[in-house]
Amino acid sequence: MGNNQGTNQPSTLRRFMPLMIFGVLAVFLVIGLNNVETVRDVPSPLIDKPAPQFDLPLLLQEGRMTNQDLMGHVTLVNVWASWCFACRQEHEVVKHLARNGIRVIGLNYKDETEDAKNWLARLGNPYTSIAVDYDGRSAIDWGVYGAPETFLVDGQGIVRYKAIGPINSPKNIEGMLEAATRHGYTELAELLTRLK
Repeated sequence: MGNNQGTNQPSTLRRFMPLMIFGVLAVFLVIGLNNVETVRDVPSPLIDKPAPQFDLPLLLQEGRMTNQDLMGHVTLVNVWASWCFACRQEHEVVKHLARNGIRVIGLNYKDETEDAKNWLARLGNPYTSIAVDYDGRSAIDWGVYGAPETFLVDGQGIVRYKAIGPINSPKNIEGMLEAATRHGYTELAELLTRLK
C-alpha cells in the first residue's frame, strides 16, 4: 500500500480558490458602488428638449395621459413605484410641493396596479394624475435609470431638470432650485429654498 495523502487532499491553492474568487468579486462590487454617483452626474440628454412622446393608461381613473398633458403648466413628473424604498423617503417632500401649488404628475414605473393603489392609500396621493408604465418602455424614452426620478418640465413641454434619486437629497434640491431660479419658476424656487 502506497502513500495516498497527496492524491486525496486538495492543494492549498484549491482549498482557498472560492475565497479568492469571492474576494475579487467583493473588490469589483466596492468599486462599482463607489461609482454610483458617477451615473447620477451624467447629464440627461433631454435637458432643454421636448419631453418624450408617450401615451399611457391612467392608474386611478379611466383614460390616458400623453405628453400633451404636460403643456400649459410647469410640472414635476415624478417616477415612482410601490416597491421603491427611496420613493417612500421622498414622498413627504412630493406631497409638500403638491400641497403648496406645484403640479406633480406621477409616472408609476413597473408596478402592480393594486400595490400602487394601496401605497397611495397608505401614504397619500400628491399627484394631479398618474400614468402607468407597466413594462418600463416609456421610462426608457425618458432616460430613467430607476425609481425615483423627477423631471422638471416647463409649460411648453420642455424638460428643464432631471433629479436622479430622491428629490429631497441636498444635491437634487440644489439642482432643481438652480433650474427653477434660472427659468423664473418663482413659486417652486421659494418652496425649494425652504426645504434646504
